[in-house]
Amino acid sequence: MPIRRRFRVLEDGAGARLDRWLLQSLHEPTLTRSRLQALIKAGAVLLNGQPARPGLRLRPNDLIEIELPDRAPPTVEPEPFTLPVLYEDSDIIVVDKPSGMVVYPAAGHSHGTVINQLLSHCALASFGAPQRPGIVHRLDEGTSGVLLVAKSDRAYLKLVEHFKNRQIEKLYLALVRGRVAEDEGRIEGPIGRDPVHRQRMRILHSGKPAITEFRVLQRFPKTTLLVVRPLTGRTHQIRVHLSAIGHPVVGDDVYGPTPHSPAALGEELRERSRLMLHAWQVKLAHPITAERLELTAPLPPEFAALYAAAHDQHIVEHRPVGEGHTHIERRASDLSEQGTDYRAEHEHHQT
Repeated sequence: MPIRRRFRVLEDGAGARLDRWLLQSLHEPTLTRSRLQALIKAGAVLLNGQPARPGLRLRPNDLIEIELPDRAPPTVEPEPFTLPVLYEDSDIIVVDKPSGMVVYPAAGHSHGTVINQLLSHCALASFGAPQRPGIVHRLDEGTSGVLLVAKSDRAYLKLVEHFKNRQIEKLYLALVRGRVAEDEGRIEGPIGRDPVHRQRMRILHSGKPAITEFRVLQRFPKTTLLVVRPLTGRTHQIRVHLSAIGHPVVGDDVYGPTPHSPAALGEELRERSRLMLHAWQVKLAHPITAERLELTAPLPPEFAALYAAAHDQHIVEHRPVGEGHTHIERRASDLSEQGTDYRAEHEHHQT
């Protein structure tokens, strides 16, 4: 986690340059002046609540706040780089993460992660180190597709700001159980950690606001292919919200029915062993140049045939999610806290 420190300028600091004064005050032996200036330019230093410039002259009682990268030394072992690169420059790299790969090392996953591979390919932002350098968002282990990573500190801080302000649009493809009745929908339900099952998330009145929009691409006999746009970025948001309306993502053994429960549906579902969620497209302004980027991850084989079927039926339309003619909203008041547990609810009806 980043380290945040605050300083108040005294009378004897009046007139000093911000970068020189701060370097002396921090007492960080590994922090050089050029490195500090880079952090200031990246927006990691605030002077009286506003982004600072290295050469500013200080006044008595000025308040300085700085966010420093974690001091812990790198502990992640680099591994051979095999990930498909969708975009790369000196500030960011965008890769196509395969289903089944964890983004960064954690308990039980010390090797074989995206970060392990990236460390052998390029330098990454120091923020988030040692385990998560450059990570500004994540994809679940079973989710494939577009993953954006910061290579420079200034890109990292800008991307965090852009995600916070909802300036980055993400579109997913999801194959869900059942035939979704409405052509388009908006799900609003606050999400928090399940107080009983700590590895799971669920809709809770005390949770953080979460909004997900979706549109039907194609209905199949026992499933529906959706394009999904999360307007917020809560953990497991898409999976929790789709389960809450009775349509969990196919292959989701956390928020859907157990594989051998009576709720398991047909051969077409048993053939799909992976989580059928794909981070398809990301649209953003480049954090440094402001150039508009639209990055698309190729469809994995499990999705290619489904998407082709949608095209064959002339269902796919080139318009944003949220501009359909048929629209239904599911707000927090419509989603009970119990409603997020598809498995428990379904098995209850079976007894």
